[in-house]
Amino acid sequence: MALNEYKPQKLYYSIKEVAKMFELNESTLRYWETEFPMLKPKTSGPAKVRQYQEKDIDTIRLIHNLVKVRGFKLAAAKKMINANPDGSERTAEVLSRLIGVRDELQALKKQLDYLQ
Repeated sequence: MALNEYKPQKLYYSIKEVAKMFELNESTLRYWETEFPMLKPKTSGPAKVRQYQEKDIDTIRLIHNLVKVRGFKLAAAKKMINANPDGSERTAEVLSRLIGVRDELQALKKQLDYLQ
């Protein structure tokens, strides 16, 4: 059984969709936009509706990994991203893949337990 690779289905995601992806409040995403200058979603219309692209979601994934998963304070996360942006991204990618592998292994274990 191959790993399910994440494939983007849309060009733009709303703030509500992105917040749901990461189990965050929309206000958290808006706050992160003020704290992390590299996170700048496209805005459209007079209401300035945020439209997140894949690159924005990758940035949020990195910030989420540092702040919510690993427990860094915002200042430490900013410092780590600025000091080693490639290393931070790679770490987040590896962690994401490991979580995916763990989830698949747990699903396989459930299937095996069911067969016994």
